[in-house]
Amino acid sequence: MTLTPRLALMLTLPPLLWAGNAVVGRSVGPLVPPLLLNAMRWTLAFLLLVPLARTLLQDLAPLRQRWGYFALTGLLGMGCYNALQYQALHSSTALNVTLIAASLPVWMLAVGALLHQVWPTRRQLAGAALSLIGVALVISRGRLDRLAQVQFVVGDLLMLLAVLCWAFYSWLLARPPAHMQGERRPDWDWAGLLMAQLLFGLGFSWASAGAEQAMGAAPVQWGWPLAAALVYVAVGPSLIAYRCWGLGVAQAGPTLAAFFGNLTPVFAALMSAAMLGEWPSWFHGAAFALIAAGILVSSAKRA
Repeated sequence: MTLTPRLALMLTLPPLLWAGNAVVGRSVGPLVPPLLLNAMRWTLAFLLLVPLARTLLQDLAPLRQRWGYFALTGLLGMGCYNALQYQALHSSTALNVTLIAASLPVWMLAVGALLHQVWPTRRQLAGAALSLIGVALVISRGRLDRLAQVQFVVGDLLMLLAVLCWAFYSWLLARPPAHMQGERRPDWDWAGLLMAQLLFGLGFSWASAGAEQAMGAAPVQWGWPLAAALVYVAVGPSLIAYRCWGLGVAQAGPTLAAFFGNLTPVFAALMSAAMLGEWPSWFHGAAFALIAAGILVSSAKRA
């Protein structure tokens, strides 16, 4: 696959928007419970999609035939990943969360090999190893010799689980189940495909938000800051990023796309410093360098 400037831009825009999502999610943590934020985000995105998803609304038969597939992608992509990320931001920083997400290529390679017999190349393995070392630097706070004694904060573990969910989600986009691969794709545009996932993802999101409220979550503190944050997370990281990511994964494949996802912590570091005053340490810079090296090594063509 040739990496054209257009494709590179398509794969770079989602990490930029997702970095903003992490920073905004961290900043509104005192204003709204994390699972409720996720449910409200996708509800607003759903309402914005209604005028755009005419192809789905005019032909619901494919949705009924493939409901299991869309329920699973809705659960992993909307119901799990973002909810776990917002929960992680309550005990971990935006920079740490996005750097832990940089382990995505490792999980993408593992899922591809185990479920789809897509075996990684040596360059991809080397790139994934560099990314993992960068993540280890962050988790150990720059002391790799302390990894055996590292005590994860809850947010770190939640983000690792979220990344695993996203790896399965991305492979489902690129490789639907075998019984669907011979079927004709529905005549839906991107908005229809996203709404098909949202129809199920919203159910999972609100069910988890309801459980959160039942367990005594703090009340929502409404105001312009929260309203502005909701608009951003519903439009940028949801609609625009998911559209670009879906196109990018389809053209470049899930594995190469995952390495571009590692740009998220770079953008998050800049935004965190500017908006939250969470300045990076030396090991964050070293992690950035390792992540960039992983992208270059994994995407380089064999001589």
